[in-house]
Amino acid sequence: MKKNIFRAALVTALFSLSAGASAQQPKKIPRIGFLCVADCARPTWTALRQGLREHGYVEGQNVVIEYRSAEGKLERLSELAVELVRLKVDVIVTQSTPAIRAVQRATNMIPIVMANVGDPITQGFVATLAHPGGNISGFTNLSPDLGTKRLEILKEVSPKIFRVAVFQNALQHGPATKEMEIAAKSLRVQLQILEVRGPNDLERAFEAVTLDRADAFITLPNPLLREDKIPRKRIVDFTLNHRIPSMHEGSEYAEAGGLMSYGPDDNDNFRQAATYVDKILRGAKPADLPVEQATKFEFVINLKTAKQIGLTIPPNVLARADRVIR
Repeated sequence: MKKNIFRAALVTALFSLSAGASAQQPKKIPRIGFLCVADCARPTWTALRQGLREHGYVEGQNVVIEYRSAEGKLERLSELAVELVRLKVDVIVTQSTPAIRAVQRATNMIPIVMANVGDPITQGFVATLAHPGGNISGFTNLSPDLGTKRLEILKEVSPKIFRVAVFQNALQHGPATKEMEIAAKSLRVQLQILEVRGPNDLERAFEAVTLDRADAFITLPNPLLREDKIPRKRIVDFTLNHRIPSMHEGSEYAEAGGLMSYGPDDNDNFRQAATYVDKILRGAKPADLPVEQATKFEFVINLKTAKQIGLTIPPNVLARADRVIR
């Protein structure tokens, strides 16, 4: 009888020790991979980190973030994506078609969160927005009519424009360009579509704009141009030197001296992407998370630039601006 009591006490003690040891085992700290096309310090990535903090993730305390930047060199994206996969991160966050494609090729197991992308269906990243179906989900700025709205605002601001130069990357903007071409007919505007995939294409595009004497200028989203201050400044300087009204997809251009910008609030998209990162780290699968479209847009006008190029912004357009740079 005493032996049985001793054995029971011993088992209880061992169980308690085992349970205590298990309770003391350190909790696994999640690792998030950030794959940036150019600059991981841009405001958008700062917004993503802010979003993570709002969900309780503090870098260096309860989460590790592995930063990898291609520094504007698309050819580096594949090796960097493979590097993040080898590190066995729990989720990879990235943006734009080239970067997402690189990660998609590197893994079909690690969850991928798109912080911002054009058309994820056409690019083959997801089956549908409602049901992604794979290891990729996130946020898209998919809205083909954005190009149309930019064109309409340009025409409203400068009614006499006829020829409008458009810098596009066909890999990303097929649907948007088609919608703009339809709108151009009703607005009696002729589009000059120029393929600009990176900074090296700018001089050739500038020459074409000058040769064809474009009256206005539109840039469609391109991370290689937008995230790098140098090509962005070259574009803005060109429009100022030629006194050409310009419309851009991001506020960075208007802040740098471009006339106007209209597009999704990228900072909001990136901040919202943190929500998906949190859900995935808690066990959700990308296949079950619908791809969400941008809901917050920003219209910025640079009045200083308007004066510099001799253009008066109509009061009704000025009143619609979310922000005016004076």
